[in-house]
Parts: sequence; structure tokens; C-alpha cells
Amino acid sequence: MKKIVIQHTSDLARTETWLKYRKGLCDSCHGTCCTMPVEVRIGDLVRMGVVDEFEAGEPAKQIAKRLEKAGIVAHFNFKNEIYTLARRANNDCIYLDANTRRCTIYELRPNTCRNHPQIGPRPGFCAYRPQR
Repeated sequence: MKKIVIQHTSDLARTETWLKYRKGLCDSCHGTCCTMPVEVRIGDLVRMGVVDEFEAGEPAKQIAKRLEKAGIVAHFNFKNEIYTLARRANNDCIYLDANTRRCTIYELRPNTCRNHPQIGPRPGFCAYRPQR
């Protein structure tokens, strides 16, 4: 297997510094995309296992309250029924392993993560930072 070595470092706040995404780029990345806010919908929360299918039929506001109290959701947009996942003090997603810098729920990850970087702040590009 060929390892990709990249010297470039992107600035998360400046999308013009982001690299054009290519297969294998994530293998040597610090997981910078996992420090961006992650918006999810009820279907994502069910797949992630934090909401069961029966609870999914309950009022979204009630689900949001429970998930905020549990530290899973940081914000809820009532109008659009979009939940924003909680992040740690350093902005890491709560599902990012601090040591390996890999997603602990990768197979169950939300659509926002599944579709990155095809959609997002700069489609087709990612805020690549090499692993430390």
C-alpha cells in the first residue's frame, strides 16, 4: 500500500487554503473536519444509536432536551429540526478518538460526515492537516 505524504497544512477558517480531496488523504490527516460543527437529523441520531425508532416519533424538542442533557447535542434548530452535535472544549467531535484521531462511530456516522467533503463549506476540498 502506498502512503501519501503531504507537507501542506490548511487553515480551517480559510477555505482557500484547503486541499483538493483525493482518495487516501484522510489516512494521514489529523481529523480537522472532525472539529467543525456537525449538523444531524433524526435519522442520523437513530442510526448512531442515541435515539431509538420509537422515540423518533416523539416531539423533536423533547428529544433535543434529553440529548442536550446527555451531552450529545449542543444546539437544536427548532424551525428546521436540525441538531448540532456536541464538541469537546478543543472543538473535537465527541465521537473523535483523541489518540487515534479516528471516528469511534465511523460505520454509524451522520450523513454530514458521510458526505464530506463532497458537500460542505468548500465542496471537493478539505481542511487537511498532517497528523502530529
